[in-house]
Amino acid sequence: MTMRLRLLAPLLAAALVVAGCTESGESPAPDVLRVGMATPATLLPADVRDQSGRLLTGALWTPLGDYDPATGKMTPRAAESVTSTDRTTWTVKLKDGGKFHDGTPVTAQSYVDTWAAIGGENWQASRVVKDLLRAKEITAPDPLTVRIVLDRPSGQVPALLSSPALVPLPASALKSRDWAGFALNPVGNGPFRLDGAWQPSGGKLVRVTAAPGKAREIQFKTGDAAAQYDEVKAGKLDLSTVVPGDRHEAMHADFAQRHVMWALPGVAYLGFPLTAPPFSDATVRHGFALGVDRAALEAGALAKQADPAKSLLPPAVAPGERSSTCRPCTFDAGAGKSLLSQAEFPASPVHFGQSPANWLRPLAEQASAAVGVPLAAEPGTGPFAIDLNLMTPSPQEVLAEIVKATGYQSDGFADLLKSAEETEAADSGEIYRLVENQLLRDLPVAPLWSGHGHAVWAERVGDVKATTFGSVDLSAVSVR
Repeated sequence: MTMRLRLLAPLLAAALVVAGCTESGESPAPDVLRVGMATPATLLPADVRDQSGRLLTGALWTPLGDYDPATGKMTPRAAESVTSTDRTTWTVKLKDGGKFHDGTPVTAQSYVDTWAAIGGENWQASRVVKDLLRAKEITAPDPLTVRIVLDRPSGQVPALLSSPALVPLPASALKSRDWAGFALNPVGNGPFRLDGAWQPSGGKLVRVTAAPGKAREIQFKTGDAAAQYDEVKAGKLDLSTVVPGDRHEAMHADFAQRHVMWALPGVAYLGFPLTAPPFSDATVRHGFALGVDRAALEAGALAKQADPAKSLLPPAVAPGERSSTCRPCTFDAGAGKSLLSQAEFPASPVHFGQSPANWLRPLAEQASAAVGVPLAAEPGTGPFAIDLNLMTPSPQEVLAEIVKATGYQSDGFADLLKSAEETEAADSGEIYRLVENQLLRDLPVAPLWSGHGHAVWAERVGDVKATTFGSVDLSAVSVR
């Protein structure tokens, strides 16, 4: 009898895990979702740049709409519609009945006042977002209408307005301006509200309106990503939103039908000092680009948290996809060496620009070895890191940052970029591809990679979907 019990014990333990029980034998409540995550840097929507912050603010707030860069179409959420007849004056009609979690109504003035605060505060909202907020006029002619008058035509407004940075803040927060306090007790207009102050160890969200089959309550736990992965596997957590590099391959076997990967709004480039020889020569820039083994860096320094670039514009904002990988995005050490030889690249060591990016040093060493160029140990005025964390799905954000970082200019480029911005978003893809092709020809930057997110979940969880700017849609997750 004792031997039989010993043989049955592992089978019973496995059955408890499959049933969604913990090792202690306690089953989670059927409408409670337990989520593991990294500690968010902030819960201020206009300041959020990390995936954990996007996960939480995506549950606490409802944006005006969701924008699909592949089609150029915006699906309204808090907005009823976003329209314009001339792409200079835009009208945002809000859905009636919107409320903040404190019970106060969400009105057009809520957006006007919030956007004025974003423009005036030292938050991380991107350059293109703040440029939109410097419009000639942003007013609320009635409680459900926001009117935006630009100083030039722009077809990118629907993409910009879908930014999670532009969600409304309640009047109480705008009046107190206690942003540190608000970040601990945020009040949004989304499907979940925060129950109690956010703590470094985590917090709890409660659904505002009942949704049968969906999570009524979400319990968040911050901590080590590898430990959380194992806890989901053991049934102690229901969902983990970070998969470390050493679990990346195992994920496909451990969670065969219970994992998802999605594009993140992060993108990296190797920038070149265009006015400093030898990098003022496009041949040199192309030679260096071909010397970067992006796949090796993705598996090493980047810990499998990125996808090697296939184009200059990342999937998060690309208007459509390229049919093949761009030539400067490929690794071809022989061709890189040949180009540098043609350009009579000097034998003096290459200095790499100062940057906090943890991938710049291994990239410099790897590329220098590939193309046979000596590397200077100290930073200097050579190639430098451009590490972007985007806040909108508009290509304008990427292109504005590239131009600013490198000072790139060329005959016709400004006019081409202006034409792309002014064109209706759904029709702008072809022009943005021309912009991209010119940049790939002149190569002020070498495309490196874009980020991707991961999530794994337990058997009791279903309907897990993720979006680039919102992370996992917690309101859609079902539990049983």
